[in-house]
Amino acid sequence: MNLMLGSHLSIAGGMVNALDEAGRLKLDCVQVFTKNQRQWKVPPLKDSDREDWLEGLDRLGWRGDEAIRVISHNSYLINMASPEKEISEKSIALQTEELERCEQLEIPLCVAHPGAHLGKPRRRGELNTLGGDPSRDELAGLKRIARALDRIHRDLSGYETVTCLETTVGSGTNLGYDFSHLAWIRQNVREPERIAFCFDTCHVTAAGYDMSTPDGASSVMDIWDTICGNDHLAVFHFNDSKGAVGSRIDRHEHIGKGTCGRSCFRHILQEEAFAGVPKILETAKEQDDRGRDMDRVNVDCLKRIARGRPSRV
Repeated sequence: MNLMLGSHLSIAGGMVNALDEAGRLKLDCVQVFTKNQRQWKVPPLKDSDREDWLEGLDRLGWRGDEAIRVISHNSYLINMASPEKEISEKSIALQTEELERCEQLEIPLCVAHPGAHLGKPRRRGELNTLGGDPSRDELAGLKRIARALDRIHRDLSGYETVTCLETTVGSGTNLGYDFSHLAWIRQNVREPERIAFCFDTCHVTAAGYDMSTPDGASSVMDIWDTICGNDHLAVFHFNDSKGAVGSRIDRHEHIGKGTCGRSCFRHILQEEAFAGVPKILETAKEQDDRGRDMDRVNVDCLKRIARGRPSRV
């Protein structure tokens, strides 16, 4: 089984460098930023950068591959749920630019955080309420996201890159901590086929979905399939969680070192429906005490987990 394991890699010095690093690490796939993700205004994509990128895909044998090998992640500045007109307009413009770049670079998936509604925040330490109806502020934010996506899709008619809404921990007023938030958005846009989902194991755990036991992992993924649908799950972020289950703390840990539990990763890795779905590490870029790249260490750990006993018993 091709596990489709990859990592988010740096584009410093040129976007193609991320592809070269993916090849060096012998990864199956890669996630990148297509530009400086902390700036509202960036220079347009150079023809030379696009050509180098496409040549890099050719070198890896990834261009034209039926498998999805490359994913982008949009800017952290984007907030399509914002009630503030200026931020909303800037967010729509920046997300539009991101999809335009993806189209030029032949990147089929763009991961996006749903956004923060910026209404009444919850108390510090308050747990997420999962499985209930969204609050008034949350519903207003979800509606703004759907309208923003409709506008982007209308302006980019015929584009093939799919936006993948990501699960979140629910910090502050961020939406997406409940699976139903993501499902609501997809169900309420005019072109739902242009929306898919990104399942982040750290975020889901810190949001309050406990996958630390085989039964827990099975139950959570059944809930996911019922609400969002496995057919719409286009990419995983494979991160262990420094924060406890339900902590709402978004801090990634190396695989096997956090609170997600090996059963979380094992269940996903052994599920046939997810065999071709990219699984992207977003863990720290560092070396272990033996001088090994932690991306490679984490990939090897995931391969061992995948060979373990099945989650369902």
